[in-house]
Amino acid sequence: MKRRNVLKVLASAPVLALPAFRGWAAPPASADIEALRRNWRELLAEGADVELSTEPLRRPNEEWKKILPLAQYRVLREEDTERAYTSPLNEEKRPGVYVCAGCRLPLFTSAMKYDSGTGWPSFFTTIPGAFETKKDYFLIFPRTEYHCVRCGGHHGHVFDDGPPPTGERWCNNGVALKFIPKTATA
Repeated sequence: MKRRNVLKVLASAPVLALPAFRGWAAPPASADIEALRRNWRELLAEGADVELSTEPLRRPNEEWKKILPLAQYRVLREEDTERAYTSPLNEEKRPGVYVCAGCRLPLFTSAMKYDSGTGWPSFFTTIPGAFETKKDYFLIFPRTEYHCVRCGGHHGHVFDDGPPPTGERWCNNGVALKFIPKTATA
């Protein structure tokens, strides 16, 4: 294949890989986003084992290696990326809250999730104060990487190709999350 054809394919890849918003429910209007962020606890199961403090949690890597399974360690501590379409959380549709797999800090709710068609759990907004961001220059163009504010665990990247009203796509590694359903299933 000629280099020009390769470049055309590569240039169109983001368009092909990111279909239009295919969410399970339309995201709320812009005025409702603040209510969604503010009232996230409504989707938290009673007595759920979560950490509400954002006080930094510092552990040496040797301790993280003992606590986390290898796949979680690689993503959360070494900024790796899981393969697309491998996380069962990508298809999770029950009401509930997504927490950091490293420290149990609530990060997203099911009402913030949508199907981006990318193969990773995606969200159009977050629980306030859950993340810190930084620029990632790994690829040719800079991306915005995000980390849990409590344990510093790497979760993914945020892009500006999400659905209205935020226009954001918080593309998260499923292995970096744990899902707590609002109600227990039998």
